[in-house]
Amino acid sequence: MTDIQPPRPTPETAPVSVWATGQQVHATQRQGRYHRDGTAHPAKMLPALAAHAITQYTRPGDLVLDPMCGIGTSLVEAVRCGRRAVGVEYEARWAGIARTSLDMARDAGWDEHAAVYTGDARRLATILPADYLGTVDLVLTSPPYGDSTGGHVITTPGQGVRKFDHRYGSPRDRGNLANVGLGRLLSGFTTILAATVPYLRPGGHIVITARPWRHRAELIDLPTYLTTCATQAGLVPVERCVALLGRLTNDGELVSHASFFQRNHVVKQRQAGIPAHVIAHEDVLIFQADTGHATGARKTGDHADAPSAPPLLGFAA
Repeated sequence: MTDIQPPRPTPETAPVSVWATGQQVHATQRQGRYHRDGTAHPAKMLPALAAHAITQYTRPGDLVLDPMCGIGTSLVEAVRCGRRAVGVEYEARWAGIARTSLDMARDAGWDEHAAVYTGDARRLATILPADYLGTVDLVLTSPPYGDSTGGHVITTPGQGVRKFDHRYGSPRDRGNLANVGLGRLLSGFTTILAATVPYLRPGGHIVITARPWRHRAELIDLPTYLTTCATQAGLVPVERCVALLGRLTNDGELVSHASFFQRNHVVKQRQAGIPAHVIAHEDVLIFQADTGHATGARKTGDHADAPSAPPLLGFAA
């Protein structure tokens, strides 16, 4: 009997633009699937988010690339979905943990090809073997959110609350995009996106997850900035979705999984007169290369192309 593959999913056939990816807390999604040392990473992609993107935009046997793979969430989920995976990570510490988590997937019976390379993704062509050119079905990644993120907290009697595991590497490492300011971060990310294009097969997708943040009282619309980065890198926006970070109940209520640090931060912001809210979702930006293979955005009135980013007020380029 001939094995007939189903049609490759496209943004036009995607059933929903709101992804219910927070039905379980982060720790439960990772339990038994990732090495415990990965909890120290300051900004991990949600496993259910990665898995949803992978199953939506690839088929079994396809190849997933993450040029900023961190502890390898996108790679592990790809392998566990029956896809091949390749990642690049700047920090050797995280790259090692990614390899260990991939070994755990192999021990669990998932033997799809997976590899992690250590290096600066801005020089992707000097890191990845040429064999990968034109073979990637999905690029799935997320940029760092500045030099300090949620991290973890511990409360000690008499010493108050201490924060830890909230930074990427050494703050003195200016080669790390998390430590160079928003302007240079966006410039570097544009370079990385452009570097991935030669590795995409015709019709392949690039999926970027991101969320806004506040710099003092100013809301930084990172997803819109990243859309501008992508268009400058030769990509075409074809869809924009949201991935929920909390649990969606049968009554349509959203139950937050926010950490102590996130809740405490919102309380302090509101006390200072800043209208902050607990983060409830990640923006999911979907692109294709501008080579005549892009399927186009959804119809007007559903998901129109995102606008250009506002100027980088107060940030050095």
